[in-house]
Amino acid sequence: MVRDFEIGDKSSASFYAGLLISAFSLAESFTGMFWGCLSDKVGRKPVLLFGCFGTMISLLIVGFSTNFWVALLGRVVGGILNGNIGVIQTMVGELVTKPEHEPRAYAVMPFVWSIGTIIGPAIGGTFAKPAKTFPSIFPRSGLFGIFPYLLPNLICSVLLLISIIAGYLFLHETHPDMQTGYTQVETHDEEAEFGAPLAAVATAGSLACASADLRAKSYGTFNDVDMHEDEEWHVRPDGKLLHGSDPPKVFTWHVTMLVIALGIYTYHSMTYDHLLPIFLQDEKSDLIKSSIPPALHIPGGLGISTQAVGLIMSINGIIALVIQAVVFPLFTEWLGVWNVFVMVTVLHPIAYFIVPFLALLPSTVLYPGIYTCLTIRNFFSILAYPVLLILIKQASPSNSVLGKINGLAASAGAACRTIAPPVAGYLYSVGSRIEFTGIAWWGSALVAIVGALQLWSMHPKKYGSVSITTGAPCCYRHTEPTGLEVVHVNVEHQMASK
Repeated sequence: MVRDFEIGDKSSASFYAGLLISAFSLAESFTGMFWGCLSDKVGRKPVLLFGCFGTMISLLIVGFSTNFWVALLGRVVGGILNGNIGVIQTMVGELVTKPEHEPRAYAVMPFVWSIGTIIGPAIGGTFAKPAKTFPSIFPRSGLFGIFPYLLPNLICSVLLLISIIAGYLFLHETHPDMQTGYTQVETHDEEAEFGAPLAAVATAGSLACASADLRAKSYGTFNDVDMHEDEEWHVRPDGKLLHGSDPPKVFTWHVTMLVIALGIYTYHSMTYDHLLPIFLQDEKSDLIKSSIPPALHIPGGLGISTQAVGLIMSINGIIALVIQAVVFPLFTEWLGVWNVFVMVTVLHPIAYFIVPFLALLPSTVLYPGIYTCLTIRNFFSILAYPVLLILIKQASPSNSVLGKINGLAASAGAACRTIAPPVAGYLYSVGSRIEFTGIAWWGSALVAIVGALQLWSMHPKKYGSVSITTGAPCCYRHTEPTGLEVVHVNVEHQMASK
């Protein structure tokens, strides 16, 4: 596409292609937190649907572009208007009410993303330049002949339009303060028994917001509470927070450290995705072909053809899907979220350290070595991302500010995705000049080691388990029984194992 725009020479096409890729992430890094904060105020659903609409507009701009700068504008518009990464993470966190279900729920996002990375390039490769590929259907003088990249973008826009309509009709709001179905219970102060208004509060509050976050001071609708720690609950009879209560601190130390950890992970993971196809296709050095070089003297890549690289990337996608669908839920259920996070964070540098040594393997075992490296990397990477999202959700002081936190996480991740490719590409160029391309891979390993060292600044958070049971009917007044039920909520505080 960049070459068709005839900007610069052929050697600079990769540079301009990198600008198109980075433009979206750079714009997203400036607006991600804004969309997260907005979702806390107006709800998740409208922000999510608007993000889909913004992406649709971006695709159409790129499809109708006739030069590089219009295409770049389309990518920037997409990054500015799309804050869906943080919002979707927030909605998943609010939909899951049981901690044991979180691993499987958060595994859905990278699973669907992997499917998209397979289907998306297939749509682009099949329907780009349709006047050349399908001349009997699309004439060169027609719309798709004038705009050769419009058709794949138009197909994706139609899919987005379908998702917007489906979301508007069937998607439910997950924000704990904005769900429908609130039930108001009238209270009578006169002639009321002692405890009857409290019973009404318990019943009304339990019906007012079923998904309330019981860790936050904002939601306390209990009739009978047993706690190991003293907590204050300032609520109205309908279960809503009184205006005089102080809001919880949003960016606590634990939340901040987890967002930094997500940024570190996003950076070194992006460098792997950027370097892998370059290293696979880079010409293999004659020095490596003729003799076994020193471990620190690997001047080139693997010299694999473009078609073979495409096959490797497809198999890599299948490996990722298997790990996401099968391995991740089993490991988190077996070890627990925090232990999985510690394991993959500490061992992640290995995935980068071993890649340069593929150049030393004989051709008979080269492909098994490649797939072994890809499996190791996918194992660490695919397990790391969902558990980080789960830990961020669990560290949030309240679901009512979860959008802001995930917005910051999305902005941090987008910023790291912006700077990772040029830095990794520069290190690879330096490595080619000094005849050791492994410097780029080991640079990423060093960043992953920093992420492992950061574990010293974090600790598993204290969690609580809540059980709700329905008690016997309660009389509201001396003379008139009501059909209200008393809801007894018992909160047990536990300290997660370190």
